[in-house]
Amino acid sequence: MDKSFMVFIAVGMAFFYVVTTYVGEIQEEDERFRNTGYEQEHRYDQYYLEDSIGQKILDVTLAEPATQIEAWNRSRLREEYLELFPDFDTMKAFIQQRVRGEVLVGKLTAQINGVEDKFFSGEMSPEEAKRTLGRLK
Repeated sequence: MDKSFMVFIAVGMAFFYVVTTYVGEIQEEDERFRNTGYEQEHRYDQYYLEDSIGQKILDVTLAEPATQIEAWNRSRLREEYLELFPDFDTMKAFIQQRVRGEVLVGKLTAQINGVEDKFFSGEMSPEEAKRTLGRLK
């Protein structure tokens, strides 16, 4: 390939990176420039807090039950939670320590207990159990 074409591609990629980063920072700082994609992505950011030891927690105490469930399903903490599988006791402790909201904590604890029973009785495979734990209704 021609060197000038490679330089052109590299400059174009650098320009694209700078523009998208700059636009993202503008959207973060100024509400007038936020688009619907930005709003969708950051809709539940208000529910994230930091506890006394610096861990992120999801506090949906004052939210409606449907909002609590939707915030959990889109939460960054959900991925950390799923990595703990199949240690169900640690998963329960994670929920008690890192999630606030009576309805949400109750639903997650019930879900863990149900999956744990089915998993250890052989009714569920590990893939089915993880899939079930990954979605809350």
